[in-house]
Amino acid sequence: MAIDELRADDPDIGLLRVLRDDGSADPATDPRLSQATVRQAYREMKRVRLLDARMTTLQRQGRVGFYGAAQGQEAVPIATGLACGPDDWVFPALREQSIMLVRGFPLRAFVAQVFGNAGDVLKGRQMPSHPSGRAVHQVSWSSCIGPQIPQAVGAAWAMRARKSTAATIGFMGDGATSQADFHAAMNFAGVWKVPCVLVCQNNHWSISVPAERQTASRTFAVKARAYGIPGVRVDGNDVLAVSKAMRAALDRARTGGGPTFVEAVTYRMGPHSTSDDPSRYRSQAEVEEWAAKDPLRRLRQHLVHLGVVTDASDAALEAELTAEIAAAVDEVERLPPPARESLLEDVYAEMPWHLREELESLKKIGPPPTHV
Repeated sequence: MAIDELRADDPDIGLLRVLRDDGSADPATDPRLSQATVRQAYREMKRVRLLDARMTTLQRQGRVGFYGAAQGQEAVPIATGLACGPDDWVFPALREQSIMLVRGFPLRAFVAQVFGNAGDVLKGRQMPSHPSGRAVHQVSWSSCIGPQIPQAVGAAWAMRARKSTAATIGFMGDGATSQADFHAAMNFAGVWKVPCVLVCQNNHWSISVPAERQTASRTFAVKARAYGIPGVRVDGNDVLAVSKAMRAALDRARTGGGPTFVEAVTYRMGPHSTSDDPSRYRSQAEVEEWAAKDPLRRLRQHLVHLGVVTDASDAALEAELTAEIAAAVDEVERLPPPARESLLEDVYAEMPWHLREELESLKKIGPPPTHV
């Protein structure tokens, strides 16, 4: 499917949809994924919904320090994870953590990153919800809004220079489109035709700033035209539509067609993070309106329409996933903090003499006290 075919409805870039209100797929836009892939998408979306709820509870109990959930936005990362090739690199923002899990990153190691303890492959050096994993080609984001966008474009440029057939995917929220990094990345991507897909999760709120105060453009997707990049606007709560858009954009990137900008129209149903109170800036009526478009509910309805999900099978899946998450949390929470000597690892190719001396002194102090 060519990119131009995905945006044919509206000169200001129409909204690509697949799922109908009755749970059926529109045959005109249906990507015709295998039933196994659709069922995997549902499983992954359900797992991240349950995982986010558990991690948020742990934060409220004071057992972890921070968490940013993706409730209402699960379709975009899950569809992306299923569309990625093994050599593609992902440069996420806050709500794309679950791509790692879809691509095979262990749940135990993911949970350990939230705790920042000895099970964390990052050795406790990042705050929660900033995971990364070289094994699954995912880079940590920095919390500053937007810098991962030019990083994704630069990595794509390097891939092309190396004659790789891989692509990069760079994510941002709607607020990041107001940053200078957005302009720099879009301009560079357009001029150099790099193999990159830039994805804006337009969840309508850049923390407390509504999208209509973020831009005067009719859509975010239309901004791509100024940079000579195809823009696609997709229903971000429709996992089949997102899958179709991402697969087309990645195919274009991998075959030398250059970058694509994707605006996924979605909604953050929960708070921006566990540090946020969304009731101070948006109405409950708005939340309830978007809850009716819940991507997990819509995909379940589609699977019911296909006759492959029942109330009993869904309850069994939820019990299985809840147990998996509980077991991972129980195992990880028992782990000690990162070893003190790991503090200076991975910093220098050859450690300077004064740091070697400091490390030896640190070892002599003994282990830190354990607090119950």
